[in-house]
Amino acid sequence: MKSALFLSLCLLFPPGVAVADTTLFPAISGRADAPLLTVYSSLDEPLAKPMIAGFQVANPDVAVRYEDMLTGEIYDRIVRETDAGKRTADFAFSSAMDLQVKLANDGYAQVSDLPMSGEWPGWANWRNTAYALTFEPAVFVYHKPSFKDHDPPSTRAEFVDFLQKQGDAVYGRIGTYDIERSGVGFLFMSRDQEQFGDIWSVIKAMGAAGVKLYSTSQAILERVADGRFVLGYNILGSYAADWASRHPEVGIVLPKDYTVVMSRIGLVPQAAASPDLGKRYLQFFMSKEGQTIMARELQIPAVSPEVAGNNTATTLREMLGGQLKPVPVSLGLMVYLDQVKRARLISRWNEVLRLQ
Repeated sequence: MKSALFLSLCLLFPPGVAVADTTLFPAISGRADAPLLTVYSSLDEPLAKPMIAGFQVANPDVAVRYEDMLTGEIYDRIVRETDAGKRTADFAFSSAMDLQVKLANDGYAQVSDLPMSGEWPGWANWRNTAYALTFEPAVFVYHKPSFKDHDPPSTRAEFVDFLQKQGDAVYGRIGTYDIERSGVGFLFMSRDQEQFGDIWSVIKAMGAAGVKLYSTSQAILERVADGRFVLGYNILGSYAADWASRHPEVGIVLPKDYTVVMSRIGLVPQAAASPDLGKRYLQFFMSKEGQTIMARELQIPAVSPEVAGNNTATTLREMLGGQLKPVPVSLGLMVYLDQVKRARLISRWNEVLRLQ
């Protein structure tokens, strides 16, 4: 019996095919034959609920199938399903900016000409096909009680100086992303290399300080919150802000020398089963209402120039100006998908971290 069950599962889910966490949101009208919008997303389902709820209030006859998966799985599944001549998601939302742009460039996404397309910031719109929908800085996080007598570092030069002066007192108490396992971490590191000519001195100082590497923001933030770590480097600001709101021991610094800003990208796949619904969902994401939900309920900074107030690109730009360095939605994102270049950067990262 067990062998038969195992065989059935293997046939349904062949080796190497990930099974997404799927949630069905029935049409709020109660319509049994409601059209179905399928979403592939790397945003955790609890965070996605407010956006789905807002969309369904505006579209009460639409049911939503939400498939929560890793960024690489989103890319692989859209490519695999499209190449097999099958239908795929109606909307894809992912923090892997490079992979989303590759989908668009390689013909796996379709043009979505929408009411807000012309007003969307140029850096956040690639050919009306791939749209940046969030505005999320990379920040320093710190354990507030550990900085009662002095300010935390606010630039990379101050960060290096702090690590060198503190020595054994902070050894093993610094955290950042493992760029081999974290797509966001790799993106931030590649941008660091472009923005800061002396970035390898920062990596060397972290290596000498016994930096700990993790693939998720949560692993670093929970250690900063309880004091095991004093500092976290290049942490995704939206997650840091969420933790700081619930853990008063967590402080946040937007680096004054420059602050890299990444975005989650939304697109409608070329082989979408219901592309009209995918575009309708994308349009809601870009609307004033959708972007306001993003900023206020999801606590993720909004891109739309129509939305002001806290937690928006408009306000952050007014406060920080040229300090912010958004990652453009462009073909430049694909540079480090070249395996040779990627391997070279990771190799140097590992080598410099080991230098003591």
